[in-house]
Amino acid sequence: MDLHGKNILGREVSHLGVQTYQAFNPSMGKHLETPFYEATSEEIRRALELAHQAFLYYRRRSAEEIAAFLEKIAEEIAGLGDQLIEIAHAETALPPDRLTGERARTLNQLRMFAGLVREGSWVEASIDRAQPERRPVPKPDLRRMLIPIGPVAVFGASNFPLAFSVAGSDTVSALAAGNPVVVKVHPAHPGTSELVARAIAKASGKAGMPAGVFSMIHGASPETGLLLVRHPLTRAVGFTGSQRAGRALFDAAVQRPNPIPVYAEMGSVNPVFVLPGALRERCEAFAEGLKQSVNLGVGQFCTCPGLVVGLDDSTMGRFMEVITRLFAGSRPATMLYPGILRAFEAGIDKLSRVPGVAATRSSARPDSHKTEAAAAVFSTTAKTFLSSPELSEEVFGPATVIVRCTSREELEEVARGLQGHLTAAIHATAEDLAEFKSLITILEEKVGRLIFNGFPTGVEVCPSMHHGGPYPATTDVRSTSVGTAAIKRFARPICYQNFPQEALPVELRNVNLRKIWRLVDNQWTRDDC
Repeated sequence: MDLHGKNILGREVSHLGVQTYQAFNPSMGKHLETPFYEATSEEIRRALELAHQAFLYYRRRSAEEIAAFLEKIAEEIAGLGDQLIEIAHAETALPPDRLTGERARTLNQLRMFAGLVREGSWVEASIDRAQPERRPVPKPDLRRMLIPIGPVAVFGASNFPLAFSVAGSDTVSALAAGNPVVVKVHPAHPGTSELVARAIAKASGKAGMPAGVFSMIHGASPETGLLLVRHPLTRAVGFTGSQRAGRALFDAAVQRPNPIPVYAEMGSVNPVFVLPGALRERCEAFAEGLKQSVNLGVGQFCTCPGLVVGLDDSTMGRFMEVITRLFAGSRPATMLYPGILRAFEAGIDKLSRVPGVAATRSSARPDSHKTEAAAAVFSTTAKTFLSSPELSEEVFGPATVIVRCTSREELEEVARGLQGHLTAAIHATAEDLAEFKSLITILEEKVGRLIFNGFPTGVEVCPSMHHGGPYPATTDVRSTSVGTAAIKRFARPICYQNFPQEALPVELRNVNLRKIWRLVDNQWTRDDC
């Protein structure tokens, strides 16, 4: 399949503009051949008009039809075969094995949401039957459920060209909820995005869906994304990326005449607290695990552990010897694209200039022609950390800051001073937990996921996963971008009062045809009512 580099509006291709850009092969240091056409304002408008038209029909499709559509998308993506992996590898330098695993995650995600939609209880149907005899005021018949919100704008992430991109978690959860989607691809992997978008468009036709249920637009300039968010037909936004870009989209959305929700995941330092007993028991193993987690994917995961906090005792001294040796011996590796590398090096330089901070980097020199980054580990005291806000900022890439505290009180002061993050990890023994029991309470206010004796990299896609956190990790602490609960971002509640049975959605009628779980008169049941 040859790449055409055009925008996909419904099931048609379009290139009204003349401005183009090219993907970049980071491991070879050169641009790839195919030009990709940036979407014009007219094409953005057309994509959203098609989405709006499709919404009127798509939201009425049965759960079975939507589930089958999601499964058809998975089938079409799988049918792309090796070409998808080859193009993604050329555009990102991610290893083929990693990309193959990510494709499997993407397909499983689509099938998981198909199962969720088919089962149906996610709509949270609630029924309170009328009590006309109640005095002094009769109780009306009230029935509530979640319904789709409307056209959703999705922004592909740079670090997951499949699982957080065109057919990633934002797209699949929005489609599963009954919403059309307009995706703005990430310019770091436009060819990969085109292949997946063509698979979705093909699947929509085979599934008999309205053409505007899915569109894909290109845009290397920030203005493309802002036009998409500001358009009056856009009803919600899903985004994964930097705080600067996410905040710009959020600000644009709330300044609209009709503000809309922006579910932006904007990065995280993901602090790791290693308590004294755990460090004494497994100092070398903890150091090796930390090094592996920081360097996994060249540190280009939103769950990379960028901060380690512990007590400054003799074991900490031994740990510092081990971890600096491990980082000095690590090999440089290719990052996703030059812009990420430049931002990483600027962040490393900024941390290195803070007085009272010691730095160790890989002893092997990175090759700039291969977009390589050298891992870095920094060490400082809690006093310096608390007085230097830049030390708590995310440096996206293979780097971490180790903070040495003089007491439990100082360690907890560091924890209380943290901003919002996606995760926090605690390495501890049973005795550590008893002595530092208030640490868990502090961290519960700071993160969306707490990890015991592990590292944050590796996000399981399942109903119990929460991938979100307090600002600035995300713009909505209540939401997750991973797992089945992600569907609720793109739905809203509606209540029907005293409606006749035949006018109600099937999920709210007395006869529970779908056999979903419903809250009937404050009791969960699958029975009729």
